[in-house]
Amino acid sequence: MHSRDGCTGFASRSRRDILAAAGGLTAGLVGTAGCLGSTAGVRVLAAGSLAVALENGIGPAFESETGLQYAGEYYGTNAVLRLVEDGTKYPDVVIGADAELLRDRFYPNHADWDAEFAANEVVIAYAPETDLGARLAAGEPWYEVFADADEDTIAISDPDLDPLGYRALLLFELAEREHGLDGFRDAMADRVATVPDEPQLLAGLENSDRACAVAYSNMAAERDVGVQRLDDAYNFGDPASADRYARASYTTDSGHTVEGTPVVYNATVRTDADAPDAGRSFVSFLFENDALLADHGLRVGDSLPRFHGEPPEAIKP
Repeated sequence: MHSRDGCTGFASRSRRDILAAAGGLTAGLVGTAGCLGSTAGVRVLAAGSLAVALENGIGPAFESETGLQYAGEYYGTNAVLRLVEDGTKYPDVVIGADAELLRDRFYPNHADWDAEFAANEVVIAYAPETDLGARLAAGEPWYEVFADADEDTIAISDPDLDPLGYRALLLFELAEREHGLDGFRDAMADRVATVPDEPQLLAGLENSDRACAVAYSNMAAERDVGVQRLDDAYNFGDPASADRYARASYTTDSGHTVEGTPVVYNATVRTDADAPDAGRSFVSFLFENDALLADHGLRVGDSLPRFHGEPPEAIKP
């Protein structure tokens, strides 16, 4: 049952829950998000790849500077948007990992503006002690290593819940075209293990259940895993390659077709947010503290933030 004061639903996935979901990754987190019914605060529903950055960095700093309580929940972006659309969650701020996806799904019913504030890229994370990991560490092309992988030794997130999941499939398609690998995307789609909870994606590498995973750069940097960067032609991190990325597409189980795009995070305050002023304060805080985002492996720079629509005057830098 939903409670608009935040005591039910949102508060239930506290910082303690994030600690568990990340498999011990966020060991520095203490306390819980608490009830926002009697305390001024902001509720944020965000892409799972930002869980550590928001819980360990931005959230506590926001609380310290503003005196407003931060309560965050984290899922794949598709799931984030669906939870709002079907009335399951009522956040003040929504943050996605695919800017166009948020606009396609939220405008005009839930938002009429958004702000892009950070970027990322797709990488291959691996366990060096595994056979596949050792081959990657030795410099073998990742697509040749993947072609020899046994079933379920490579993990991707769920493409129907998360842009990282469908970007993994689009990565396979773009690599197939780039290197003349007939049937590579379909073969990999049948072979990979799909992990529905994005924060758990890399846990399998650390406990030796899996050899490799397709992840975002910041997620891999936060874990004790090997990392192989990918060519700009298919790492979804190069704005100049946007036209190339768009040549690949995926249709989710709900029938929504998405094209490949650079990894850019965008945030908005819901049109009917319970605490719109706190939401705007939080989005402004993202812009003003890009060093905290960079500390957690995200890309920031002179081109950010970028606005779509007409944001409130209060959040413009």
